[in-house]
Order: sequence, then C-alpha cells, then structure tokens
Amino acid sequence: FFYCRTTSNWISAIIVFSLGVASEIGVCKMFYLYFYESNVRDVVAEYLTCDRLLIPASRFKSNILKTMRHVKKRALIFWIVIMSNGFVYVTKPLIIPGRHLPEDEFILLGLDPVHESPNYEIAYLATIAGVIITVYLPSNITALFIIITGYTEAQMLALAQEMLLIWDDAEIYYRSYKNLRGNYKVVDNIKMKKLILNNFIKCRLKDVIKIHTNNLKLLSKVESVFRGAMAIEFTLLIISLTAVLLGGLEKTYLELPFSLMQVAIDCFTGQKVIDACEFFEKSVYASKWEHFDKSNMATVLVILQTAQKTTTLSAGGMITLSYPSLMAILKSIYSAFTTL
Repeated sequence: FFYCRTTSNWISAIIVFSLGVASEIGVCKMFYLYFYESNVRDVVAEYLTCDRLLIPASRFKSNILKTMRHVKKRALIFWIVIMSNGFVYVTKPLIIPGRHLPEDEFILLGLDPVHESPNYEIAYLATIAGVIITVYLPSNITALFIIITGYTEAQMLALAQEMLLIWDDAEIYYRSYKNLRGNYKVVDNIKMKKLILNNFIKCRLKDVIKIHTNNLKLLSKVESVFRGAMAIEFTLLIISLTAVLLGGLEKTYLELPFSLMQVAIDCFTGQKVIDACEFFEKSVYASKWEHFDKSNMATVLVILQTAQKTTTLSAGGMITLSYPSLMAILKSIYSAFTTL
C-alpha cells in the first residue's frame, strides 16, 4: 500500500491485500483457540473418555473404526493439499528464470530494490517463514476439527446400524438363551419369549439413548468452542476470495485453492454430520419397532423425536456448515466480484 500511492498500481495492492487477509486466518484461529484453550482441552478429553467406554472388538466399535478411517483420509487429504499449496507457492520462484519472489508486487518495507542482494535473500526467507505459519496453523487446526466432528459422525452412523439390527440381535439372544436353558416349557411360552425379547431391547435402547445424548452434548460443545473461530475464518476467507478474483486469477491462481479448500472442507464436514444425523433418524423408524411392546415403542418415539432435531454446525451461528451454505457463499463472492 505504501508503494501503491507512488506507482498507482492498484492491482498489486489488491493482490497484497488478499494475501494479507488469507495469511491471517491461521493466526486468528490460533489465538482464538488459545483464548479458549481450557474448553478445547475439555472437549478433546471428553471425546477420549467416550472412546474408552467402548467395548473392544464389538460391532459398534468396529463400525466406528470403519468410518474413522474415512475421516482420517479426509483430514490427511486436506492437510496435504494445504501444505502442498504452500510448498508450491514458495518453490515457484526457484523454477522461473531470473530472480523472483512468490509475489513480485509484495515489497517488504525497507528492502527496496528487492531483487538485489542481500535484500532478495532476506525477503525470500521472510516469505518462506510467513508461508509456513500461514499454511501450518489452519491445516492442523482444521484437521483437529475434522477428526473430532468425524468421531461424532462415526458414532451416529454406528448407532444407526445398531438400531437397524436391534430386533435381529434380540432374536439371536433369545435363541442363545433358549439353547442354554434347555427345553423348559416356560421358554417355549409365547409370553415369556416376548418378555425376553423386549427386556433385551429395553437394555439396548437405554444404551442408544445414553450414547446419542452424549454425542449431542459433545457436538454442542464443539459448536460453542469453534463457532467463533469459524466465523472469523469465513469472514476473512470471503474477503480474501473476493480480493483474489479482483486481482485476477492469472496472478492469484495459487491463492484461490488455499482459500476455497478451507471453506469447502468446513462445509463438507458439517454436511457429513447432518447426513449422519438424518441416517440415524431413518434407522430409528426402520428398527422394526412395530414388534416391540408399548414401553419400548414409547422409548423409540422419544428417540425419534430427538433425532428429528437435526444437529448442525455453524460459523458464529450465522452460516450453517453445509452444501447449500457453500453454494450461497460462492454465489455471494461472485456477486461481490461482479459488482466491484
């Protein structure tokens, strides 16, 4: 901006502005989470405690691990893309003939002429340090967000499978009970069979309610901790993406995926949680509840009513993290670009 007043090169000023806004995302999120450090630690500790309560080698834990493998890949791909973007950004000048910086328009104050030694070396090293901070912080903070919300997604999907198989499990339990007790007449009684089946289902439904309620509480805590950081991130990203388009994609093509990827992964993560909650709701209704007794039917109704209140994640309570929100953000960015 200092040189812009003398050169009247406003495009360079816009590019530098977009870089400055995008580079502050990680720093702002870091300070925000540092300010709420105790809350973040409590949430992570509660997730670890929740995981330790799972029965080893059970079907429920096995289903959670299957989903968590996909969540891990999701976080790893995001981390690699963001870090690779920074690596390509700082190595691009080394490939281009001549002395170049990642952004030749960005002249550090006091290092003019910037392409002469030792100004060039100092500016290049300072740029590398800045890029490391810019990509390392958001990639790791967002990866943490993906993992902990992904664990809730995994638990909801595993609970859905348990609800779908609850009647089959009850019948398997009854057959095992019958084989252990032998050919007693009381076991062959229809009333006793219904009693055994519904007692099993009652215990299983209690576990489902406990786990479901715990997950809703954990997700609510994640929402309260990250919503401010998400609001800051989305505000800066929208401003940055608008400035990127104004600066011209031929000069900011490396900055665009950095900003766009962060918006997209947050909305994708929020949408996966919504999808998991909706799948759980459908599985509750498909649990063959018509075979249950009235008490268990009432319990299933309570679970269904709770499941119908789909839990969502948001950025500051203003933007729901979902696919429609992503499309709305991209549309608003393009509208701002065409207006300006």
